[in-house]
Amino acid sequence: MLIEESYRDVKTSYNTSLRLYTFTPKIAGHPHAKFPGVLVFSEIYQVTGPVRRFAQRIAAQGYVVVAPAIYHNFVGPEALAYDAEGTDMGNEFKIKKPLESYDEDSKLCCDYLYELPQFNGKRIGATGMCLGGHLAFRSLLDKRVTCATCFFPTDIHSKTLGLGQNDDSLERVANEATKDQELVLIFGTLDTHVSPEGRDLIRKQLRDHGVNVTFMEIHAAQHAFIRDESSKGRYDAAITESCLGFMFEQFNRRLALDLGDFVEDNKKVEHVC
Repeated sequence: MLIEESYRDVKTSYNTSLRLYTFTPKIAGHPHAKFPGVLVFSEIYQVTGPVRRFAQRIAAQGYVVVAPAIYHNFVGPEALAYDAEGTDMGNEFKIKKPLESYDEDSKLCCDYLYELPQFNGKRIGATGMCLGGHLAFRSLLDKRVTCATCFFPTDIHSKTLGLGQNDDSLERVANEATKDQELVLIFGTLDTHVSPEGRDLIRKQLRDHGVNVTFMEIHAAQHAFIRDESSKGRYDAAITESCLGFMFEQFNRRLALDLGDFVEDNKKVEHVC
């Protein structure tokens, strides 16, 4: 499947321009084909090569993908470098950007999808790595987002995201996620950015509130294990391939199939051998 890439700059309430990179599958002989939508949120470096290739890979499976350049509050849409300066800038920006601006970015992405003729106008999924994993998690607050696969999402446990560092993502998603929404959370057991205690907190709070979640901890995987460039020796192609299988299973089931309206099933699971 071929991929067509484009972008649009949209105005925000912060008097800035949010760049939305778009990746659309193209099928020969089907110029009017329509596809489900997926939001791809980037790590702290904006839409870098690894993020772009990640978005391309999703689009190639039959999804129209929108990836926002999230630091429009501070800089242009260009990616930050994978070096000390770029890392410092990205970490500074992520705690200076208001939570409300992150939420507006998600809303503008969804609004934009509904304007695209190649979007089927039905379901939207979300994904991302690192900071992007957190933003994909938080995007469930927009009920147009049906499901999210979050790769090693940072800061959910520590509430350090956003201006004032009073992030409420975990509490709000735990309390506000509907029965028709679903999460896949993927961590590495050697992730130094999200401690074992932090992972336990996230899992328990979501479980206690009945959120539909698949929670995975990959043995011996480190933070940023799916980043295929400048991963500081942490990229694991084999593990990445396995984890993408869980993401595409969720997207194919929740986005590509027409399952009809959600119906609560309260049947008790029978204990059998």
